[in-house]
Amino acid sequence: MDMRLSELIKELDIDTRLDGDMLITGVTSDTRTKLGEGFAFVCIKGGTFDGHNAAADMVSRGAAVVFCERDLGLENQIIVEDTRGLFPHLCAAWFGHPERELTMIGVTGTNGKTTITTVLKKVLMSFGKKSGLIGTCQNEIGDEIIPTARTTPEPYDLFELLRRMADAKCEYVVMEVSSQGLEQKRTGPCRFAIGAFTNLTQDHLDVHGTIENYYQAKKLLFSICDRALINIDDEYGRRYLSEITVPAETYAIENKADWTAEDITLGASGVKYMCIGNGSRHNVSFAMPGLFNVSNSMAVIACAVALGFDEKKVITALGSMTGVRGRAEVIPTGLDFTVICDYAHTPDALKNVLKAMKYGAKGKIKCLFGCGGNRDNKKRPLMAKAAAENADFLIVTSDNPRNEDPDAIIDEILTGLEGSSTPYIRITDRREAIKWAIRNAEKDDIIVLAGKGHEDYQILAGGVKIHFDEREVVAEALEEIRK
Repeated sequence: MDMRLSELIKELDIDTRLDGDMLITGVTSDTRTKLGEGFAFVCIKGGTFDGHNAAADMVSRGAAVVFCERDLGLENQIIVEDTRGLFPHLCAAWFGHPERELTMIGVTGTNGKTTITTVLKKVLMSFGKKSGLIGTCQNEIGDEIIPTARTTPEPYDLFELLRRMADAKCEYVVMEVSSQGLEQKRTGPCRFAIGAFTNLTQDHLDVHGTIENYYQAKKLLFSICDRALINIDDEYGRRYLSEITVPAETYAIENKADWTAEDITLGASGVKYMCIGNGSRHNVSFAMPGLFNVSNSMAVIACAVALGFDEKKVITALGSMTGVRGRAEVIPTGLDFTVICDYAHTPDALKNVLKAMKYGAKGKIKCLFGCGGNRDNKKRPLMAKAAAENADFLIVTSDNPRNEDPDAIIDEILTGLEGSSTPYIRITDRREAIKWAIRNAEKDDIIVLAGKGHEDYQILAGGVKIHFDEREVVAEALEEIRK
């Protein structure tokens, strides 16, 4: 697939000042990409590497044109104001603007994105509407599953994926839109029919620096959507509602909203409630536990109705949905205790899942958790505090230590337990920690394995990624105690 430069940039306000309309054979911002003669290279300055410094080398390797932000003295350079912002638009054009062939729904927020997007996609598919999913756990094209490396893909990968979805005749794409993806302008010309906000709690401050920066990054979604759906139980949701200009609907449990819930029944296996919205009232049954899943399921209903689907049919479809991998997922034991696997890796998410497990619990809530290395270290003691306040026993262990000393991370976590009477044990090796939890389980215990969720790996020093699936570790532990 080749394209003339004029075609690639025809919708962009760019003065090329180049002689001739060269043939472009590819588009990249990655110096590691091996392309033939004639590709377009976009110089992007990152945190550790500036693509401008590699521009001359990329020309020697066959780049026909270089997009840059300053004069590099190259004959085939095109100077623009913002190369990072330009690159996604070039990628979209390269793939024939697939985003225009799809109805896109974007969900942002600290917690709840994966549950909402996964369940909404299942609801749409149940109506015979072929749909795509872009998210934390995996990407999906209809029933095809595609592994993913990050929540919001890099621009080239994103538009290549959207092209595949459009070619596969998908009608809808439900997408988790991360704050980093928004801030780095990865979505380019994508326009979302609905932009939904779940909540905002402390996370990713290693990237954004302050909670205000984090807030502003997520707010960008509301500048690229046609209508908004906002959780106004969240203080930042109420603030968004007062600041954004697009038409908005609201949902809430504790506050008056367009969509709300009454007569809520919480249980370890799910939630039931009366959904009030769209001028009607309907009983809802959703097979995921916790008050937060009342909120998540309401968001799914509101999004589907906004897309034009019948509310009653949406709720019926919702009632047939099973859980989401790594989100309050029950790992079968066949014994008299329960093991729950959940992705909770923020203080708020950890508090929510532990509180959800308390409803109907006959035994102790035991929480196994750690914190990731090279990530926001301010939340480490807050994680411990949240766990101690909502569980009966803690097993403090490692998560994805990356390039940090796992024991040093645990030391920081444990500062949050000062003054707490909640008993705990410290076991650095996560595999051994899980096995200890299984060996020492008591009747009616609920053991919550928090932080890894859907992940089937662990990231160690030097970026080494090893296979680590908590379901397999639990199975190994069960096999050992049965011997």
